[in-house]
Amino acid sequence: MKTPSAAARRPTLLVVGCGDIGCRVLRLLRSRWRLLALTSSPARAPTLRAQGALPLVGDLDDARTLARLAGLADAVLHLAPPQGDGARDRRTANLIAALARSPRTTRLVYAGTSGVYGDGAGARFDETRAIAPATDRARRRADAESQLRAYGRRHGVRVTLLRVPGIYAADRPGGDPRERLARGTPVLAAADDVYTNHIHADDLARACVAALHRGAPQRVIHACDDSELRMGDYFDLAADLAGLPRPPRVPRAQAAQLLSPLQLSFMGESRRLDNRRLKRELRLALRYPTVAEGLRRG
Repeated sequence: MKTPSAAARRPTLLVVGCGDIGCRVLRLLRSRWRLLALTSSPARAPTLRAQGALPLVGDLDDARTLARLAGLADAVLHLAPPQGDGARDRRTANLIAALARSPRTTRLVYAGTSGVYGDGAGARFDETRAIAPATDRARRRADAESQLRAYGRRHGVRVTLLRVPGIYAADRPGGDPRERLARGTPVLAAADDVYTNHIHADDLARACVAALHRGAPQRVIHACDDSELRMGDYFDLAADLAGLPRPPRVPRAQAAQLLSPLQLSFMGESRRLDNRRLKRELRLALRYPTVAEGLRRG
Protein backbone atom coordinates (compact mmCIF):
# COMPACT_ATOMS: atom_id res chain seq x y z
CA MET A 1 0.00 0.00 0.00
CA LYS A 2 1.31 3.41 -0.94
CA THR A 3 1.96 5.91 1.82
CA PRO A 4 1.17 9.57 1.32
CA SER A 5 4.07 11.74 0.26
CA ALA A 6 5.47 14.34 2.64
CA ALA A 7 3.89 17.06 0.51
CA ALA A 8 0.49 15.38 0.71
CA ARG A 9 0.70 15.20 4.50
CA ARG A 10 1.48 18.90 4.89
CA PRO A 11 -1.40 21.11 6.08
CA THR A 12 -2.66 23.75 3.67
CA LEU A 13 -2.51 27.45 4.50
CA LEU A 14 -4.38 30.13 2.58
CA VAL A 15 -2.80 33.59 2.85
CA VAL A 16 -5.27 36.38 2.13
CA GLY A 17 -3.67 39.75 1.43
CA CYS A 18 -0.24 38.53 0.39
CA GLY A 19 1.79 41.75 0.43
CA ASP A 20 5.07 42.33 2.23
CA ILE A 21 4.17 40.51 5.46
CA GLY A 22 2.41 37.72 3.60
CA CYS A 23 5.49 37.07 1.47
CA ARG A 24 7.67 37.00 4.59
CA VAL A 25 5.34 34.36 6.03
CA LEU A 26 5.51 32.34 2.81
CA ARG A 27 9.28 32.26 3.01
CA LEU A 28 9.09 30.98 6.60
CA LEU A 29 6.57 28.23 5.87
CA ARG A 30 7.30 27.04 2.35
CA SER A 31 9.00 23.84 3.52
CA ARG A 32 6.35 22.99 6.13
CA TRP A 33 2.97 23.90 4.63
CA ARG A 34 1.23 23.66 1.31
CA LEU A 35 0.72 27.34 0.54
CA LEU A 36 -2.07 29.13 -1.31
CA ALA A 37 -2.11 32.90 -1.84
CA LEU A 38 -5.18 34.90 -2.80
CA THR A 39 -4.49 37.84 -5.09
CA SER A 40 -6.72 40.18 -7.07
CA SER A 41 -3.90 40.80 -9.58
CA PRO A 42 -3.00 38.02 -12.03
CA ALA A 43 0.26 39.91 -12.67
CA ARG A 44 1.42 38.99 -9.15
CA ALA A 45 1.16 35.26 -9.82
CA PRO A 46 4.84 34.77 -10.81
CA THR A 47 6.02 36.56 -7.64
CA LEU A 48 3.81 34.40 -5.44
CA ARG A 49 4.94 31.21 -7.18
CA ALA A 50 8.55 32.23 -6.60
CA GLN A 51 7.74 32.47 -2.87
CA GLY A 52 6.44 28.89 -2.91
CA ALA A 53 2.69 29.55 -3.09
CA LEU A 54 0.00 28.53 -5.53
CA PRO A 55 -1.70 31.80 -6.61
CA LEU A 56 -5.49 31.98 -6.55
CA VAL A 57 -7.07 34.93 -8.33
CA GLY A 58 -10.01 36.41 -6.44
CA ASP A 59 -11.28 39.81 -5.37
CA LEU A 60 -12.42 40.38 -1.80
CA ASP A 61 -14.67 43.14 -3.09
CA ASP A 62 -16.53 40.65 -5.32
CA ALA A 63 -17.95 37.69 -3.40
CA ARG A 64 -18.61 35.78 -6.61
CA THR A 65 -14.85 35.37 -7.21
CA LEU A 66 -14.28 33.77 -3.79
CA ALA A 67 -16.53 30.71 -4.08
CA ARG A 68 -13.58 28.45 -4.88
CA LEU A 69 -12.00 29.14 -1.47
CA ALA A 70 -14.47 26.86 0.31
CA GLY A 71 -12.79 23.66 1.47
CA LEU A 72 -9.32 24.52 0.17
CA ALA A 73 -7.36 25.22 3.35
CA ASP A 74 -6.90 23.88 6.87
CA ALA A 75 -5.84 27.33 8.08
CA VAL A 76 -6.20 30.92 6.89
CA LEU A 77 -3.93 33.90 7.52
CA HIS A 78 -6.00 37.04 6.90
CA LEU A 79 -3.78 40.05 6.23
CA ALA A 80 -6.02 42.03 3.87
CA PRO A 81 -7.10 45.53 4.91
CA PRO A 82 -10.75 46.56 4.69
CA GLN A 83 -12.06 48.62 1.81
CA GLY A 84 -11.57 52.37 2.11
CA ASP A 85 -15.07 53.49 3.11
CA GLY A 86 -17.82 52.82 5.62
CA ALA A 87 -17.72 51.46 9.16
CA ARG A 88 -18.16 47.79 8.19
CA ASP A 89 -15.46 45.56 6.67
CA ARG A 90 -17.25 44.14 3.63
CA ARG A 91 -14.14 42.31 2.49
CA THR A 92 -13.95 40.22 5.65
CA ALA A 93 -17.69 39.53 5.35
CA ASN A 94 -17.15 38.19 1.82
CA LEU A 95 -14.21 36.04 2.92
CA ILE A 96 -16.14 34.55 5.84
CA ALA A 97 -19.11 33.76 3.61
CA ALA A 98 -16.83 31.78 1.31
CA LEU A 99 -14.98 29.91 4.08
CA ALA A 100 -18.21 29.06 5.93
CA ARG A 101 -19.39 26.88 3.02
CA SER A 102 -17.01 24.13 4.13
CA PRO A 103 -15.96 22.80 7.56
CA ARG A 104 -12.33 22.20 6.51
CA THR A 105 -10.85 25.42 7.89
CA THR A 106 -10.27 25.03 11.61
CA ARG A 107 -7.73 27.81 12.22
CA LEU A 108 -7.71 31.51 11.32
CA VAL A 109 -5.27 34.27 12.26
CA TYR A 110 -6.15 37.89 11.56
CA ALA A 111 -3.61 40.74 11.62
CA GLY A 112 -5.57 43.87 12.44
CA THR A 113 -4.52 47.09 14.11
CA SER A 114 -3.97 48.53 17.57
CA GLY A 115 -5.88 51.55 16.27
CA VAL A 116 -9.10 49.89 17.47
CA TYR A 117 -8.26 51.21 20.96
CA GLY A 118 -8.40 54.85 19.97
CA ASP A 119 -6.50 57.27 22.18
CA GLY A 120 -5.14 55.74 25.37
CA ALA A 121 -3.75 59.06 26.67
CA GLY A 122 -0.31 57.46 26.97
CA ALA A 123 -1.47 54.64 29.26
CA ARG A 124 0.19 51.23 29.21
CA PHE A 125 -2.36 48.40 28.93
CA ASP A 126 -2.93 44.81 27.91
CA GLU A 127 -5.49 43.11 25.68
CA THR A 128 -8.28 43.29 28.25
CA ARG A 129 -8.75 47.01 27.60
CA ALA A 130 -12.04 47.86 25.87
CA ILE A 131 -11.73 49.11 22.32
CA ALA A 132 -12.85 52.61 21.36
CA PRO A 133 -12.16 53.15 17.65
CA ALA A 134 -12.20 56.85 16.82
CA THR A 135 -12.03 56.78 13.01
CA ASP A 136 -13.93 54.91 10.32
CA ARG A 137 -10.63 53.23 9.42
CA ALA A 138 -10.37 51.82 12.96
CA ARG A 139 -14.10 51.04 13.11
CA ARG A 140 -13.76 48.87 10.01
CA ARG A 141 -10.97 46.96 11.75
CA ALA A 142 -13.05 46.55 14.89
CA ASP A 143 -15.91 45.27 12.75
CA ALA A 144 -13.59 42.72 11.13
CA GLU A 145 -12.60 41.43 14.57
CA SER A 146 -16.24 41.14 15.60
CA GLN A 147 -17.17 39.28 12.43
CA LEU A 148 -14.25 36.87 12.77
CA ARG A 149 -14.97 36.10 16.41
CA ALA A 150 -18.59 35.35 15.57
CA TYR A 151 -17.48 33.15 12.66
CA GLY A 152 -15.13 31.26 14.95
CA ARG A 153 -17.79 30.62 17.57
CA ARG A 154 -20.41 29.66 15.00
CA HIS A 155 -18.26 27.22 13.03
CA GLY A 156 -15.78 25.96 15.64
CA VAL A 157 -12.83 27.78 14.07
CA ARG A 158 -9.93 28.76 16.33
CA VAL A 159 -9.59 32.49 15.61
CA THR A 160 -6.65 34.52 16.90
CA LEU A 161 -6.62 38.30 16.50
CA LEU A 162 -3.26 40.08 16.31
CA ARG A 163 -3.45 43.81 17.03
CA VAL A 164 -0.54 45.32 15.15
CA PRO A 165 1.02 48.79 15.58
CA GLY A 166 3.49 50.51 13.22
CA ILE A 167 5.43 48.05 11.07
CA TYR A 168 8.95 48.96 10.02
CA ALA A 169 11.92 47.45 8.14
CA ALA A 170 14.51 48.88 5.80
CA ASP A 171 13.33 46.58 3.02
CA ARG A 172 9.61 47.14 3.58
CA PRO A 173 7.83 49.49 1.14
CA GLY A 174 6.86 52.54 3.16
CA GLY A 175 8.35 51.00 6.30
CA ASP A 176 11.76 52.65 6.34
CA PRO A 177 11.72 55.76 8.57
CA ARG A 178 14.62 57.18 6.57
CA GLU A 179 12.18 57.85 3.72
CA ARG A 180 10.16 60.18 5.92
CA LEU A 181 13.30 61.77 7.34
CA ALA A 182 14.55 62.49 3.83
CA ARG A 183 11.31 64.36 3.11
CA GLY A 184 11.77 66.52 6.20
CA THR A 185 8.31 65.70 7.53
CA PRO A 186 7.90 67.34 10.95
CA VAL A 187 7.00 65.60 14.19
CA LEU A 188 5.26 66.98 17.23
CA ALA A 189 7.00 69.10 19.80
CA ALA A 190 7.86 67.21 22.99
CA ALA A 191 5.01 68.79 24.93
CA ASP A 192 2.46 67.51 22.38
CA ASP A 193 4.10 64.21 21.42
CA VAL A 194 2.38 60.82 21.66
CA TYR A 195 3.53 57.33 22.54
CA THR A 196 3.67 54.97 19.59
CA ASN A 197 4.31 51.25 19.24
CA HIS A 198 6.27 49.25 16.68
CA ILE A 199 7.08 45.80 15.34
CA HIS A 200 9.77 44.81 12.86
CA ALA A 201 8.30 43.21 9.74
CA ASP A 202 10.28 40.01 10.26
CA ASP A 203 9.04 39.68 13.84
CA LEU A 204 5.46 40.27 12.72
CA ALA A 205 5.77 37.47 10.17
CA ARG A 206 7.13 35.22 12.93
CA ALA A 207 4.24 36.26 15.19
CA CYS A 208 1.78 35.23 12.48
CA VAL A 209 3.43 31.81 12.25
CA ALA A 210 3.45 31.42 16.04
CA ALA A 211 -0.24 32.33 16.18
CA LEU A 212 -1.06 29.71 13.55
CA HIS A 213 0.56 27.08 15.75
CA ARG A 214 -0.14 28.27 19.28
CA GLY A 215 -2.82 30.96 19.27
CA ALA A 216 -5.71 30.27 21.64
CA PRO A 217 -9.31 30.35 20.37
CA GLN A 218 -10.94 33.80 20.18
CA ARG A 219 -7.83 35.37 21.73
CA VAL A 220 -6.39 38.86 21.16
CA ILE A 221 -2.62 39.31 21.11
CA HIS A 222 -0.61 42.54 20.92
CA ALA A 223 1.96 41.95 18.18
CA CYS A 224 4.46 44.61 19.22
CA ASP A 225 8.01 44.92 20.50
CA ASP A 226 9.25 46.11 23.90
CA SER A 227 9.85 49.74 22.92
CA GLU A 228 8.12 52.58 24.75
CA LEU A 229 8.99 55.64 22.69
CA ARG A 230 7.21 58.79 21.77
CA MET A 231 6.85 59.25 18.03
CA GLY A 232 9.31 62.12 17.80
CA ASP A 233 11.90 60.18 19.79
CA TYR A 234 11.52 57.25 17.39
CA PHE A 235 12.31 59.44 14.41
CA ASP A 236 15.14 61.14 16.28
CA LEU A 237 16.64 57.71 16.96
CA ALA A 238 16.23 56.68 13.32
CA ALA A 239 17.90 59.90 12.20
CA ASP A 240 20.83 59.50 14.58
CA LEU A 241 21.45 55.90 13.53
CA ALA A 242 21.30 56.82 9.84
CA GLY A 243 23.42 59.94 10.18
CA LEU A 244 20.55 62.16 9.01
CA PRO A 245 19.23 65.44 10.44
CA ARG A 246 16.57 65.04 13.08
CA PRO A 247 13.06 66.01 11.91
CA PRO A 248 11.75 69.47 12.79
CA ARG A 249 9.54 69.65 15.89
CA VAL A 250 6.35 71.68 15.66
CA PRO A 251 3.41 72.31 18.02
CA ARG A 252 0.18 70.45 17.28
CA ALA A 253 -1.55 73.58 15.93
CA GLN A 254 1.17 74.02 13.32
CA ALA A 255 1.21 70.31 12.48
CA ALA A 256 -2.48 70.58 11.59
CA GLN A 257 -1.51 73.03 8.85
CA LEU A 258 1.44 71.02 7.52
CA LEU A 259 0.33 67.37 7.61
CA SER A 260 -2.41 65.32 5.99
CA PRO A 261 -5.48 64.25 7.96
CA LEU A 262 -4.17 60.67 7.90
CA GLN A 263 -0.79 61.67 9.35
CA LEU A 264 -2.52 63.79 11.98
CA SER A 265 -4.78 60.91 12.99
CA PHE A 266 -1.74 58.86 14.02
CA MET A 267 -0.50 61.81 16.05
CA GLY A 268 -3.79 62.07 17.90
CA GLU A 269 -3.57 58.71 19.68
CA SER A 270 -1.10 57.81 22.42
CA ARG A 271 -0.80 54.33 23.93
CA ARG A 272 1.76 51.81 25.17
CA LEU A 273 0.92 48.18 24.45
CA ASP A 274 1.75 45.35 26.85
CA ASN A 275 3.14 42.40 24.86
CA ARG A 276 3.35 39.72 27.56
CA ARG A 277 0.77 37.50 25.84
CA LEU A 278 2.90 37.52 22.70
CA LYS A 279 5.82 36.14 24.65
CA ARG A 280 4.05 33.84 27.09
CA GLU A 281 1.24 32.38 25.00
CA LEU A 282 2.80 32.40 21.54
CA ARG A 283 6.27 31.81 23.01
CA LEU A 284 7.77 34.27 20.57
CA ALA A 285 11.32 35.45 21.24
CA LEU A 286 11.56 38.74 19.40
CA ARG A 287 14.48 39.00 17.00
CA TYR A 288 14.31 42.79 17.34
CA PRO A 289 13.05 43.50 20.89
CA THR A 290 13.42 47.26 20.45
CA VAL A 291 13.40 49.63 17.51
CA ALA A 292 17.02 50.53 18.28
CA GLU A 293 18.05 46.95 17.44
CA GLY A 294 15.74 46.75 14.45
CA LEU A 295 16.94 50.04 12.96
CA ARG A 296 20.57 49.11 13.44
CA ARG A 297 20.18 45.74 11.73
CA GLY A 298 17.86 46.86 8.95
